[in-house]
Amino acid sequence: MNVRVLGRRGRQGRTGSALRASILGTAKVLAVATVTLLVTPLGSPAAANPNTVNPIPGLNGTNGLPQLPGRTTAVSQATGLLSANRTQDDNVLGTDLGIMWDNGSGQILTAFGDSAGLGLPNLLNGSLWAWRSNTLFRSSDRNLADGMTFDSTPQDFLGQSKELIPSPKIPFVEISRIPTAGVAVDGVQYMSLMSVKNWGQPGQWETNFSRLAVSADNGENWAEVPETDRPNVDGNRNFQMSAFLKDGGYVYQYGTPPGRNMLAYVARVPEKEIRDLGAYEYWNGTEWKKGDVNAAAPIVFGGVAELSVQYNEYVGQYLMLTTDAFNSVVMRRAPSPTGPWGPPEVLVDTRELPTAYGAYIHPWSSGPDLYFLTTVHSNYNVLLLHTSLG
Repeated sequence: MNVRVLGRRGRQGRTGSALRASILGTAKVLAVATVTLLVTPLGSPAAANPNTVNPIPGLNGTNGLPQLPGRTTAVSQATGLLSANRTQDDNVLGTDLGIMWDNGSGQILTAFGDSAGLGLPNLLNGSLWAWRSNTLFRSSDRNLADGMTFDSTPQDFLGQSKELIPSPKIPFVEISRIPTAGVAVDGVQYMSLMSVKNWGQPGQWETNFSRLAVSADNGENWAEVPETDRPNVDGNRNFQMSAFLKDGGYVYQYGTPPGRNMLAYVARVPEKEIRDLGAYEYWNGTEWKKGDVNAAAPIVFGGVAELSVQYNEYVGQYLMLTTDAFNSVVMRRAPSPTGPWGPPEVLVDTRELPTAYGAYIHPWSSGPDLYFLTTVHSNYNVLLLHTSLG
């Protein structure tokens, strides 16, 4: 098992070659950053396209954590050069998303989307950075009040955080393979990923299909499960992006079409049958319909984007986090996995944190403390945020 061990609040036991690589990498970053500024707007919208970003602090207008005036506070930066995790040592200078799930063995696995690093530039996509479409970090940190520390990451032969499922990165063929959800079933890890065909206008990307991938070694190696393909047509279009919830022996799959400001749908499947699309049931608004993806009816209106759903014992309700049509991070509550879902409660107003997107609940949130990860596109890194449910 090829694992890099990271120390709490800093890395321990790094080899001399790794240290030298880190120093050289920092020098390269500073050299590349100046050039990147020529092609990267500092005030990017909350776009999906990751290829025109600048993850270098200061040069991208970021100088520390944002001071949020509302009910939510920024706890720490989880990734990038301003993070205590020093993900640049794994050649992750910038990244997005941060889909978290409990691996069933005392760790949180966190899957990130397109990650910017040093190496062969992705010029075909208009980027001076080298890209990996999906990476993963592990964490056993339960004290989230001072941040979320990563323990290890699956590595490639260069000693950097590896791309779990490769992507050709060819526009209008497959430009990326992005994780959208993760869940553990009987010690086996599952991720749902979308095959992005093109980014299009901000918030309006298109996909080829979504598909499950599986790992039997705690996320070190992954294999795709082609029989779980959902092509971007008919009812399967509504499950191109997902969130997983384990509840009552089922895995619930919340789905949306590709892009933002969409409707949300829900399916469920017995845990042990997660690889069998024929075993899925779809909520039609009043009852479950087995095997008929076209029967699924919307359960949330009013704008849904990247989302996460979890049951919260403190409030005794199911919580859904996403961003709304105005790009504010919002939370909805429901008494059951199918709803009815209440009105959106604004956790982070778009005016407080422009260009934010994605809101993924930390599974170990407890009591009135709700922790979640959110990406800020303008500096292309992920923040750990906290809000109180009390």
